Amino acid sequence: MTFRRALLGLAALLALCLPLRAETVVAGLSRDAINITANFVGSEILIFGAVSRDAPAPEGELEVIITVEGPTQPVAVRRKDRRFGIWVNTEAVEVDEAPSFYAVSTTGTFEDALSQVEDLRHHVSISRAIRAVGVGVEHPEDFTNALIRIRESEDLYQTIEGGVTLRNETLFDTSIRLPANLVEGDYRTRIFLTRGGQVLDVYEQDIAVRKVGLERFIYNLAHDRPLVYGILSLAIAIAAGWLASAVFRYIRA
Repeated sequence: MTFRRALLGLAALLALCLPLRAETVVAGLSRDAINITANFVGSEILIFGAVSRDAPAPEGELEVIITVEGPTQPVAVRRKDRRFGIWVNTEAVEVDEAPSFYAVSTTGTFEDALSQVEDLRHHVSISRAIRAVGVGVEHPEDFTNALIRIRESEDLYQTIEGGVTLRNETLFDTSIRLPANLVEGDYRTRIFLTRGGQVLDVYEQDIAVRKVGLERFIYNLAHDRPLVYGILSLAIAIAAGWLASAVFRYIRA
């Protein structure tokens, strides 16, 4: 708690030092890099900041929306139906771009914080962050909704309404939980300041997520030298099988 208060105090000081404009965001992260090691079990980042303004706050509820977005990837989403007593794939949709991780945290409800027009323009909600064009099936939204449900169950997609704490319409902060199954890459953090559903200011900063140590060695070996990686994996499997067999024979003897 003391650490969080210190960060918020720093954000407030920075807000006072900046040139005054209408209402703008001054923000920072508790960390701007995350290392994935062999025993990585996830992480949590604190996102904090302050609102800088050159006049008394205007009328209307001030809202803060904070998003963290992982690298985007194409994803194949398949629908299964029961045919002749077994489950088989019947339809598939290729989603052009879907974030590998996406979290959105707000001061209140998302609908109150951002209008649909602004969401369409800035791609803030999870459904807007997924890009699926040219899909040749009926009701393509069924496939994107299925993708969202799957990744929500894996903690990769998170909607945290009321997760941002706003104090005196000036200082704000939130915590975002990053699961263990992260994809390596740059994670984009965005902070939106809104009134009446309209975006007043946007702040962006990246978080570098990288594999290090043994994880980095295995990743590089698998991608740069797949033949060596395959032979090494086969050798380890054979050695593990032989060792298990030897131990079993020793126990029975």
